[in-house]
Amino acid sequence: MVKVKVPATSANLGPGFDALGISLNLYNNFEFEEIEKGFVITGVEKSLASKNNLVYRSMMRTFDEIKYNPKGIKIHMDAQVPMSRGLGSSAACIIGGIMGANYLGGEILTTDEILDLATEIEGHPDNVAPALLGGLVVSIVEGRKTIYNRLDIAKGIKFVALIPDFTLSTKKAREVLPETIPFKDCTNNVSRVSMLLTALVNGKFHLLEYAFKDVLHQPYRGKLIPSFFDIIDRSQQYGAFGAYLSGAGPTIMAVAKEDDGEFTKKIKKYLKTLDNSWTVEELQIDTKGATVEKDLKTCYI
Repeated sequence: MVKVKVPATSANLGPGFDALGISLNLYNNFEFEEIEKGFVITGVEKSLASKNNLVYRSMMRTFDEIKYNPKGIKIHMDAQVPMSRGLGSSAACIIGGIMGANYLGGEILTTDEILDLATEIEGHPDNVAPALLGGLVVSIVEGRKTIYNRLDIAKGIKFVALIPDFTLSTKKAREVLPETIPFKDCTNNVSRVSMLLTALVNGKFHLLEYAFKDVLHQPYRGKLIPSFFDIIDRSQQYGAFGAYLSGAGPTIMAVAKEDDGEFTKKIKKYLKTLDNSWTVEELQIDTKGATVEKDLKTCYI
């Protein structure tokens, strides 16, 4: 048996659409075991305990890639990353399934090959790259290869996830985006991404107020989320360096000083005045990415 632990991720970071992602210390935990026959999945609600489960499908795609034919598969899931909230739950499931299958099949794939396969399954690397590698990752796709650069962020900040009680599908969040955009919008985001990366790396966090300003996706997706623009404004009023839509949403991610205890109190109080219910989670950057605990023996009571 093997255990795989995969962190949550927050993609885009405002202007870095489909290119930036960061891993955070909220995790999906998986246990994988090859059994004599059949398919068993536990730890999830009945509607997810089928062969259509993304973890299982990712395993099967990996077994096909490495040409391994398991006798049977048992999966146990302890999923702490909320689904359809913009925190990389699908990326965590994909990475978990690939890594579990790769171990059971003889550890054939390298880290880069795992990332390429995960990107193929997910369709883009912005979540799967930090889920696998940890930290802040810049990634692009060149042909069938995922090219990435992992960056270390300066200390002194925390990520505060504002998680609503409603979901937003990535498909719907992509459908609202325009087919074409003005040239000036492209130049806006190029400059903001450059400012964002340098501010995070060299610790000039006061620049995040300007760096998080995106015009490619947030103005359109924000309309799908009640009070989105007000929450962004309030976050800055209450002392955050800035805030952005996490992935396709609907979670909003604020970035504040690590020792700032007032921001969380103030934003919680404000969110309680809104129609929907919101959960506030203070998170730190995960620097390890996905981890594997190998060669575990199954104990039966």
